[in-house]
Amino acid sequence: MRIQRGIRKWRTDIGIPRILSGYVAIVGSRYTAALAYGDYRTLWIANLSSASAAWALIVARATLVYSESGSNLEVGLVTFAAMIPRVLVTPISGYLSDRFDRRRVIAVMYAINLVQTLVLAGYALIGLYFVDGLIQGWHLSILSLINGSARASQMPASQALVPNLVPRRLLLNGIALNQATMQGSRFFGAGVTAAVLFAMSLAGLGAVGTAGVFFMCAGMYLLSLVQAFRLKTPSTGSVYQGSNFMVNFLVSVWDGIRYVYRTPILRAIVFMALFHCSLTMSFESLLPLVSDMRLNVGQEGVGLLMMAVGGGAMVAVIAIAGVNTESMRGKLFLNLGVISGLAPAILALSVNMPLALAAAAFMGAAQAGFMTLTHTMIQSVTDDSVRGRVGSVYSIHIGGMMACANLVNGWLADIPWFANVPLIGATIVLLVGGVGFIFVMLASWQALTIRQIYRGELTYSVAAAD
Repeated sequence: MRIQRGIRKWRTDIGIPRILSGYVAIVGSRYTAALAYGDYRTLWIANLSSASAAWALIVARATLVYSESGSNLEVGLVTFAAMIPRVLVTPISGYLSDRFDRRRVIAVMYAINLVQTLVLAGYALIGLYFVDGLIQGWHLSILSLINGSARASQMPASQALVPNLVPRRLLLNGIALNQATMQGSRFFGAGVTAAVLFAMSLAGLGAVGTAGVFFMCAGMYLLSLVQAFRLKTPSTGSVYQGSNFMVNFLVSVWDGIRYVYRTPILRAIVFMALFHCSLTMSFESLLPLVSDMRLNVGQEGVGLLMMAVGGGAMVAVIAIAGVNTESMRGKLFLNLGVISGLAPAILALSVNMPLALAAAAFMGAAQAGFMTLTHTMIQSVTDDSVRGRVGSVYSIHIGGMMACANLVNGWLADIPWFANVPLIGATIVLLVGGVGFIFVMLASWQALTIRQIYRGELTYSVAAAD
């Protein structure tokens, strides 16, 4: 009897409940380990807040310009103005990230976006309530360009700062959690904006809702700015410093390009990402055609497909945050690359919406996981002195390739005789891209540097925090 009472007491007091709670705590810490470091946690909150503001602005600006002009072209131009700086501004932003304290670069860019968003909110309020015809697409395009340029300058500095805030063993965890802010912000920023606009529209206060979203975004940027000022860890690269600024800039940018192309593992990773982005990730321009002609659900299906992509991506990056062995990272890099090729092919051949949503979710998960591992390896093998410029070179490669591939894919799928046959239009573009990347993955096994990654033999050469 005493033994039975003892067993029951162990189960209730010190046994199963404590073991289970301890297991949950271990698993939780495994996925969120980087958040235990104060400065990383501060930066993580700042990134989540600013990224949410960026996505909210994209939705709210598009809503405002369409309601005022009724032109899809103007909506496209305003959105394009917010995104193109990632290609045009990154050489400058990479230089800034290595020339000055990265904490200060981040704070300045948040401050610029705070002021820009307040101006946008005031402009929208005056135009909607007091001055008819004030709101013009080109005005919003200029403000979008400022917003996108500041964001494009902030991101390399934030990415270069992460390895200084966590131990090297937690670098993948830190980068994955940072990527999770990018994926989560799509839901939070765009979702909250849509909810506010919808609620205000039902109440007959649509104008108040649009201006209110802009003020909400300003509050998010203010929170990010406050967080940036709370960062304590200094982080600065090393650039050429002569008497002429332009010479300094050009030499420093060239040093970053040369560093990437003279480092075999970096060069291999960048080109793998280049193929990945061009063949599997440039699908946005094809979704309307897939939704309308392949799945027969009209344009409403585009939003559902994008949500599936984002949901899969969010799950993947959180799962990868818990990976803590180099061998597992290498296997994931190989397998996720293959899945990145298979998923678009499955989406292309989907004959109903449930199958298409499942394929889109797998596509988002594989692509986000592959790119998260790519970010981690680039940060891991790059010297801290040039990390900002290497990030900018990488961003130019993938951003420029994705923009060009989307343009080409959209052009191909829009050719009348090509687009009007569902089995030939967007379907064949997705199929060729997906299968093409699978061949790239198979061929990459012949490259020694890439094979080292797959086998978990990547050699690190960073000075991360201990």
